[in-house]
Amino acid sequence: MKQTLLLILLLVPLLAQSQLQDSFSDGNFTQNPAWSGDTGSFIINSQSQLQSSGPAVTGAILHLVTPSQAAVGTTWEFWTNLKLATSSSNYADVWLTSDSEDLKSNSTSGYFVRIGNTADEVSLYRKDAGKTGTIIINGQNKTVATSNNVVRVRVTRSINHDWELRIDVTGTGESYVSQGTATDATYTRSSYFGVLLKYSSANSQKFYFDDFRISDTQPPVLQELQTINPQELTLQFNEPLQPEQAQSIRNYTLNRSINPLIAELVEPEKVRLVFSQGFRSGTNELSIANLQDLYGNTVPAPLLSDFSFIPPAVVPDYNELLITEIMADESPVVGLPAQEYIELYNPTNKVLKLQGIRYSDNTSTATFPDAQLPPQEYAVVVPNSQVQNFSGYGKVIGISNFPGLNNGGELLQLRQPSGKLIYAVSYADNWYKDNSKREGGWSLEMIDVLNPCGGVENWTAAEDSRGGTPAQPNSVAASNPDNSPPILLDVTATAPDKLLLRFNERLDSTQATSIASYSISPGISIKQAQVQGPLFMEVILILGEQLQERQEYTLNATSITDCAGNTNPQPLSYTFALPSAPAPGDVVINEILFNPRTGGADFVELVNRSDKYLNLKGWKLANTSGDTISNLKSISTANYVLAPGQYVVLTSNPDNIKQNYPQARQETFIRMSSLPSYPDDAGKVVVQQPDGAVADRFSYDENMHFELIDDVNGVSLERVRLEGPSIAGNFHSAATTVFATPGYRNSQSQEGVQAQRVFEISPKVFSPDSDGYEDFATINYRTDKAGLVANITVFDAQGREIRKLVRNELLEANGFFRWDGLRDDGAKANIGYYLFYIELFGLNGEKSEFKEKVVVGGRF
Repeated sequence: MKQTLLLILLLVPLLAQSQLQDSFSDGNFTQNPAWSGDTGSFIINSQSQLQSSGPAVTGAILHLVTPSQAAVGTTWEFWTNLKLATSSSNYADVWLTSDSEDLKSNSTSGYFVRIGNTADEVSLYRKDAGKTGTIIINGQNKTVATSNNVVRVRVTRSINHDWELRIDVTGTGESYVSQGTATDATYTRSSYFGVLLKYSSANSQKFYFDDFRISDTQPPVLQELQTINPQELTLQFNEPLQPEQAQSIRNYTLNRSINPLIAELVEPEKVRLVFSQGFRSGTNELSIANLQDLYGNTVPAPLLSDFSFIPPAVVPDYNELLITEIMADESPVVGLPAQEYIELYNPTNKVLKLQGIRYSDNTSTATFPDAQLPPQEYAVVVPNSQVQNFSGYGKVIGISNFPGLNNGGELLQLRQPSGKLIYAVSYADNWYKDNSKREGGWSLEMIDVLNPCGGVENWTAAEDSRGGTPAQPNSVAASNPDNSPPILLDVTATAPDKLLLRFNERLDSTQATSIASYSISPGISIKQAQVQGPLFMEVILILGEQLQERQEYTLNATSITDCAGNTNPQPLSYTFALPSAPAPGDVVINEILFNPRTGGADFVELVNRSDKYLNLKGWKLANTSGDTISNLKSISTANYVLAPGQYVVLTSNPDNIKQNYPQARQETFIRMSSLPSYPDDAGKVVVQQPDGAVADRFSYDENMHFELIDDVNGVSLERVRLEGPSIAGNFHSAATTVFATPGYRNSQSQEGVQAQRVFEISPKVFSPDSDGYEDFATINYRTDKAGLVANITVFDAQGREIRKLVRNELLEANGFFRWDGLRDDGAKANIGYYLFYIELFGLNGEKSEFKEKVVVGGRF
């Protein structure tokens, strides 16, 4: 390559000065230009003509050559006089192009004009190495048939390799006659121009030549553009180029803005261009300006050349192949074939190779066949048996063992054949954001394919009337960038030396592994940070010391960056504690809605009444069948730590609960796939710990509701005293001002009263109107004996019995009874004074009597 370039550079000074022209008026042929060969066998005669003067030997062959690279878009002219009768042994060949300095060699290739031969004609020949010449324009016979043959010859070759041979037998150049045309592009290069003579002994001095002229007035033409690799081109021109301009990177512009890093003249007419970035898939444009041939002809500015580039297929890397549509529930059919499917999209400028890529859900894996996905194109993936049914929508990829899609949602993954993650999405049915479309026949679609890390906020139900857009741009497509930094949702100590951090979105998985981003107060060192795939929304911190139970800690996370590059400028903080082992009674049933309004949903509210932090992962909610716990439902498969005093609401439909009870604390909800059956008339609620122990149970009955409530549908039963037992006497209908209190303090909640005497009434004035304020009175007791049994009867101010409140109840050491202000006949007691007549019976038959006053109040 260096030698070729050196030859080009050496020839440029000579060739660039002028096109070849020699009339021998200077009296020599050794300079301007210099001829070589059989120089001793030629002279410049007195008429300033080049004349043969070789040995008088029959069969002699003489030649002279001079450098010339003109080959395409060129005109050759010369005058000659052969003062002899031409024959197969007496003729002259004028070589227009030659690849060799030795015109006598049979290995020389090029084009020449022969004057003479047996037909006494002027013809154009092509000479191939190792072969005799081939006529490509056969001139008219007998045009040089005298013993004094004067002829002026003009040969033209266009940039399209169209040849024409013309001669003027007057020698003046004013009466050219065409000898024919031809098209031949076999040789496009030249190194030499010259003459070759063959004669018998009598004709050694009878060849005369003059007015050699080679002119090239055509600018270089780009013949071929090749893409060598995604960043390299070669440009093949029809003739040699001036090296300086050919190697200037400013003379080449890709796609209107990109200059190459390298412009190299690798051959006289071939340029190599190397760019810093890959070509875009599809059509690219190259602009070429200021290039010149060796004779100073400049290409028109600019010379534009479009070329297509289809990059070689590559295995996609992370987020380079996306799932952009999911048809999880195909029934009832809206308009598409009754088949689950996923849609793939290539967001890159690469052609993606899909063969061997593994597609999986939670339970099964399928492998893609030999297929490719061009840049910015979609494909729908279906079982092989469904390919024909989807062929009308666009590109279809059929697979064996198509993983079935769960209607409610699941994790889907794409992985390279090596197992490296390409893309993952964990969809859920709440992503539809439309309850009717959630029921089936509609697909989930990604809104913005440039935001692949987006979750629920970047997906929604399709809007196309067919129910989806398989293998086509999504019907909901819109700009929906992620401009929000990540949020730390919770921190869970899964072991004394391990924390699990959960974020609301995908993180930059590299940045999130920096332990410098995390700190714990009080001081706990951090040994390692691990980001959990495939969603990269969780980080595990390995601690250098053990956490202590019942101790609150604060984790601070700084410079946490999401997948889109957003960073929170403020530290993210979260208070946590090491969960303790639960004991029965730590978590109790605090509220239950078993008789919802029409279209409503049940819920069970639990509360942590211990001083421990308790992890609800693995806990279950159940009912009973006879005396057997049955119908167990998982409360949470993920970590969910309940702090002391914290509420949690269990339901299958949080949105419904929030809609019916606007004050509900939605952050306290756990969505369960379904709750055990809790009939409206009566049932049992059981809460089971991971170790199988019963944390709490409650037997409810519709008759527990306050009898004066006209419609108890939608009214919950609430625990009265947090520390009291889970029995009917410790539950009361929620206040009719709120109907239920999911996730916050019960409307009928009452602080425990520590009785200073055996019996103590609180409050002493109450108003049984179900407004949530002192709706009932409690008879609090404290005994120092075991085995006492109580009867409590309510009398009005006139001494009339109105309610047998308690009969033969065995007392605990401390407890209470509740009067809701109702008479035995279910009527509300009138406003006024009332007397609790209390009888206590001991194990040995002893009896005690107590009388306590209470007032039933009301609004006037």
